[in-house]
Amino acid sequence: MENRLIKKTGDEISPLGFGAMRLPLKNGKIDRSKAKDLIYYAIDNGVNFIDTAYLYGDSESFLGEILTEEIRSKVKICTKLPSINVRKYEDMEKLLNEQLKRLQIDCIDYYLIHAVDLKTINRLLKRDLINFISKAKADGKIKHIGFSYHGPTEEFEIIVDGYDWDVVMVQYNYFDENVQASMEGIEYAASKGMGIFVMEPLKGGILAGKMPNEVEAIFKKANPNKSNAQWALEWVLNNRNVTCVLSGMNSFEQLDENLAIANKTTPLSMSFDDLETVELVKRVMRNSLKINCSTCGYCMPCPQGVNIPECMKIYNEKYLFGHKGFVNQSLIDYYQYVGGIMGGEGNAGKCNACGKCLRKCPQKLDIISELKKVKKEFEFPGFKYVLLFIKNVGFPIYRYFVKLLNR
Repeated sequence: MENRLIKKTGDEISPLGFGAMRLPLKNGKIDRSKAKDLIYYAIDNGVNFIDTAYLYGDSESFLGEILTEEIRSKVKICTKLPSINVRKYEDMEKLLNEQLKRLQIDCIDYYLIHAVDLKTINRLLKRDLINFISKAKADGKIKHIGFSYHGPTEEFEIIVDGYDWDVVMVQYNYFDENVQASMEGIEYAASKGMGIFVMEPLKGGILAGKMPNEVEAIFKKANPNKSNAQWALEWVLNNRNVTCVLSGMNSFEQLDENLAIANKTTPLSMSFDDLETVELVKRVMRNSLKINCSTCGYCMPCPQGVNIPECMKIYNEKYLFGHKGFVNQSLIDYYQYVGGIMGGEGNAGKCNACGKCLRKCPQKLDIISELKKVKKEFEFPGFKYVLLFIKNVGFPIYRYFVKLLNR
């Protein structure tokens, strides 16, 4: 891979970074053996940037376990201060020290303020954020500072200008080109020498999986040998202002594909025909996607146990992929993944409109209203009793419907 330079720090970063939010799981916990093999394989093949966060479950502690001194010398570690957990100045120092202990290191290469918008940064400034950053740098606990952005486009440049930041992390993909920082904001931050790290390049996996038939036809006509993930990652890496694309890879198949894409995609390498193809796909998808959710999970956990990202993902897929009929794949998925048949119960009907998720959402979605749509779509009268019947009596019947659907 051809590494990309961050002017502010002088570091050369691999264009593909390992996002440690979606590590492979086993029995609800990180599959440590598989995740370790994946990360080591990525490092052996040129990946030199690993991103995690305090809020990513056990991710920091896991990385601390596996990143030996020899491995540690090959990568830059990035983690994030959980802004939502900061109530006073002392909280920032306590959280940083806890993260250093979890990661089993003395100094964090890139430390980002997590989930920033103008309201959040102003709240932290009142708690003496600048003094905290200065002291942490002087004490050798962090090398470089930045923020991950989760606000509207109009606030982005204000925050960029508010401090001498080294890097920024933004959501950016061909479908969400103009949300959050936007292409113009990315260009502005890059003009100041800042590193630009991209999260959600595949929009939570939506842009990598099976696409609507019309989209599949457009891509295959343009190039039958390119996967949907390749189109999406190439589009992001084509931007000369992007330093690194972060991908939550949980299989060797995903990792190998992403490595191949990063190895051959350089800035401004996409043809005009390919860029025109992506523009056509965007127009088609905008007419199909009902909820602009990237399934990032920042709205979680829900006090009532609603699996908000999964509910919205299943709802979107019903319309994206045209699932129809009384028994369709989206309904099956809803019963399996949020109805409690194959896991925990997290259906939309459990929402009590408490509103705690609203301020956490990077897309600023009206989650309560969207969950009402999901409930109306999938939870017909007697939904709970049907679930009880399937789980306790009629599971063979349910499996029959699944088998029938997949013939």
